[in-house]
Amino acid sequence: MNEQITGALFKQMVLHGAAAITAEKQAINDLNVFPVPDGDTGTNMSMTIGTAVTELHKIAPATVDKAASATASALLRGARGNSGVILSLLFRGLSKGLKGLESADAAAFAAAMQEGVSSAYKAVMKPAEGTVLTVSRLAAKAAVDAAAEEKDVEKVLEQAIRAGSDALAQTIEMNPVLKKAGVVDAGGKGYLLILEGMLSELRGEPMPEAQGETRPQAKADFAALTEEEITFTFDTVFIVRKTVERSLDPLRTYLGSIGDSLVIGEDDEAFKVHVHTDIPGAALTEAQKYGTLELAKIENMRTQAEDLAAGRTAQSTDDLEAVEAQLEAAPVREEAGHTVAAPEKKYGFLAVCAGDGLAAVFKDLGADGVVSGGQTMNPSTESLLEGVDKIPAETVFILPNNGNIIMAAQQCGALTEKNVVVIPSKTVPQGITAMMNVDFEAPDAQTLTAAMQDCLSTVTTAQITYAARDSDFDGFDIKAGDYLALEEGKLFGTDSSLDTLLEQLAADAVARDASFISLYFGEDVTEEDAQKAAQLFENACPEAEVAVLRGGQPVYYYIISME
Repeated sequence: MNEQITGALFKQMVLHGAAAITAEKQAINDLNVFPVPDGDTGTNMSMTIGTAVTELHKIAPATVDKAASATASALLRGARGNSGVILSLLFRGLSKGLKGLESADAAAFAAAMQEGVSSAYKAVMKPAEGTVLTVSRLAAKAAVDAAAEEKDVEKVLEQAIRAGSDALAQTIEMNPVLKKAGVVDAGGKGYLLILEGMLSELRGEPMPEAQGETRPQAKADFAALTEEEITFTFDTVFIVRKTVERSLDPLRTYLGSIGDSLVIGEDDEAFKVHVHTDIPGAALTEAQKYGTLELAKIENMRTQAEDLAAGRTAQSTDDLEAVEAQLEAAPVREEAGHTVAAPEKKYGFLAVCAGDGLAAVFKDLGADGVVSGGQTMNPSTESLLEGVDKIPAETVFILPNNGNIIMAAQQCGALTEKNVVVIPSKTVPQGITAMMNVDFEAPDAQTLTAAMQDCLSTVTTAQITYAARDSDFDGFDIKAGDYLALEEGKLFGTDSSLDTLLEQLAADAVARDASFISLYFGEDVTEEDAQKAAQLFENACPEAEVAVLRGGQPVYYYIISME
């Protein structure tokens, strides 16, 4: 029986709660479908509360006030994603409710849980039921009701978890996206796991293993979700350090007018924003009226959804902590062996690609450096920065050649003394076309930038890869191991025969009246088979110039450029 929660006990409860969700984070990832099936709610929540673990290990809190305050402060800074921000708000309200207390009895702890729910609801512009908000609200209400008659904190928390579990089971009916995917809310499940871990600490039970259980888990049916269910494209998260005393209400109103899923967490020194919007740049610009922008993360939810629905791994930007580490490391790059080449010419070029054949193509076209990377391996900002600084030029143009690498490339500009220009090439053929349009004697960087960017729309990119798992996506019944043809990032066709897809793409080249066709064959394709593929295009497009080159790229059997 526990009638008082001390600072030391609260610390252990949080540590146990963190261990509980970390052990089950993959099971929660498999549930995640809202607002986009990015599969990382468990990771976000476990890493968010993990920041509190790091801080709590450094202190021996004498009071429950100090323990809760340290937890809330760490969670705000470490919050990742929508679920992480809401978790931080729940604990921030909890901390407010416990402020000034040496220890908390059942009634005080229940009231603090209620305060946490109030903080979370106030911060979310348009609270949605059938989410962690619903679960936390009903759990807190049950705790308050139980505490009116019960002094044992353990029993009060038991009632809260029971009510939260009932609410969680209902989320599948309350939220149409969850109902379509056939799962309960991932954030609500994660919050209950943390509460269950805290209860286990009160009971004196051992902490769970970090690996988690291996029994079969429910998974979201990503293929049942459609792109139309994503209202705004970019998942945007950023931190601003306050420099003026000013209410955030106008910012809240503005962000609510350009997006949804808005959550703002705030402390005395900074505020953190999560919003879905089509114009993330405008959100960042408006936020800088309130302080200094410290960190930002922007992810394209539509491409994440498309990738996962097609059985591919969805790519995401570097997390905020990684970016912060890179920023802090930048001043000591010389000591770490990262040298900056002195300028010897006006322009330099850095390309990103996977495969020695493609690297050779870029170098033949005048690229000074190549960073290895692509769809399944996105290079870090630091890797790109090293490539930039090795090039002895005043201005370095980066060709990311993948939509998931553009943001990382754009970070380099603030980390080097060189002028960095990112050409937003989303495919290797776009990057090659951009290099073919380089005027090495251009009078200024602006003129060269315009020439390289303007040509990107002249090339159509097709890629042939394979399906990693069974899926019903965009009208295609896809089986694991089938060949998939993509065109301009969208699913073009699927078949068990590679030749069938090549013939379909050749017919598409005819429809596009393509004059120049280049086939870059991957590491799993023989030169003989590549020549046969090229012959298909030559037969279909006798007037076109067809070239076949060894790309050596992984994942893709063919990358095809049509102009």
